[in-house]
Amino acid sequence: MLGYIAKRALYSVFALFGVATVTFFAVFASGDPVLLMLPPGLQSEEDIATVRRIFGLDKPLPQQYADFLLRAVRGDFGRSIRYDIPAMDLVIERLPATIELAVAAVVIGALIGIPLGIIAASRKGSPLDGAIVVFSTLGLSAPAFWIGTMAIVLFAVHWRVFPPSGRGGLEHLVMPAVTLATVQMPVLLRFTRSAMLDVLSREYITTAHSKGLLPRVVLYRHAFRNAMIPVVTLLGLEMGTLLGGAVITETVFAWPGIGQLVVDSVLIRDFPVVIAAVLTAAAMFVVINFLVDILYLYI
Repeated sequence: MLGYIAKRALYSVFALFGVATVTFFAVFASGDPVLLMLPPGLQSEEDIATVRRIFGLDKPLPQQYADFLLRAVRGDFGRSIRYDIPAMDLVIERLPATIELAVAAVVIGALIGIPLGIIAASRKGSPLDGAIVVFSTLGLSAPAFWIGTMAIVLFAVHWRVFPPSGRGGLEHLVMPAVTLATVQMPVLLRFTRSAMLDVLSREYITTAHSKGLLPRVVLYRHAFRNAMIPVVTLLGLEMGTLLGGAVITETVFAWPGIGQLVVDSVLIRDFPVVIAAVLTAAAMFVVINFLVDILYLYI
């Protein structure tokens, strides 16, 4: 067991190293960072040389890369061009909002999607199964920006039940969390249904029924637990993705999370913040998947 955990931890370190490397060179592949940072009226040779010196861009590329990795290990990604504070401080400031939204969306999606998937699988071919499949298809077909916009129009403008944007109390969380859950839940539902159908067709399930076990015991104690591994994998992927920032939903509801921070930073070419946010999101994604790998052992 310890060997398995050590191996997965080593894979996680290599994954983070790869993301850091790709992120660093992607900045240079997108064009000269200095020319992207400076407005058109301030691109004289003197201005360019000054900015290069300030950000250490006058050094050879291999040295810049080595310096970048050393700083990244310490969580130092430079200072925000817009706010003139450490880029990592901005990301950490936005992180709680993203975690709050991601956890709420995944919990809502799991509480609805997993039970519906189990019910659909246990009643395969029935009208209820067909209705659940149609419901999930409708959810998959509706984009997040449309769901979010309709939620604002109905629940914030017409009925005035929830505030249209921003972060505050529970009432601010409901619409963005439900919007994200509506997009994530159909995938989880169909995945659960598929995994359960695969397990329910196995011989040991037939044996359990032949022993006279109650249907609910066979369904939940024998079938569901063995179908949980792919479902937990999907939950981990969804959580990791959402912790990286639900860009569309955060933008629609003006939710002050990492996703909106990245969008704003890209628009104003604040590359230190973009790099800090991308690597933070990658780190959370890797950690979540590492924990999921360990959870496999328990399941």
